[in-house]
Amino acid sequence: MGPVTRIVIADDHPIFREGLVRTIEREKSFLLVGQAGDGGEALRLVAELRPDLAVLDVSMPVMDGLEVARNVHARALPTELVFLTMYKDATYFNKVLDLGVRGYLIKDSVSSELLSCLKAVVEGQYYISPAISHFLVDRNRKAESLATATPSLDRLTPAECAILRLVAENLTSKEIAQRLFVSERTVENHRLHICQKLQIHGHNKLLQFALENKSALSVSTQRK
Repeated sequence: MGPVTRIVIADDHPIFREGLVRTIEREKSFLLVGQAGDGGEALRLVAELRPDLAVLDVSMPVMDGLEVARNVHARALPTELVFLTMYKDATYFNKVLDLGVRGYLIKDSVSSELLSCLKAVVEGQYYISPAISHFLVDRNRKAESLATATPSLDRLTPAECAILRLVAENLTSKEIAQRLFVSERTVENHRLHICQKLQIHGHNKLLQFALENKSALSVSTQRK
């Protein structure tokens, strides 16, 4: 048997959570190492256990799934995330994927899709419920449109792409420096070079550009 994938699940509905447990336990390559009924407990388990995957409900007490994802992302924890939701909302979908979440399932179809989703994410792929797959198509189309409208994005270095994505999270240069373990002056120099390459001029124009194109930038700059 190959390597075992360690999983944490979090959902505030015990009956639904038990259904997730039974589904996961059917797959011999998966090992459930923890379960939580709220977002705060989910984050604690992910931080302590460092599982390969965490399956998170979007709406949870204490801390919702998006806030858990932000914390996992900010702490650079190695756990891949899969989101469960009842809602077919494009705005929330983009927020989730901007944080690097690879799996996004509609709860109505979770019983038939969960194992396929988890296996895909383990292999480094994305898995989106077919019912909302058009959100991903729209997201990629916007990234292609941005790349066409701003071809100089291709001139950005990987470091500049990373900083531009963090600018899109509305972080200050000081916060970006702390996140990337570099000096604030280094971040400022990168911001200047980004502005020069993209021909962005004026106070706060880089921030405006990044916020307006956040989801498209998340796709296009991740490719570097």
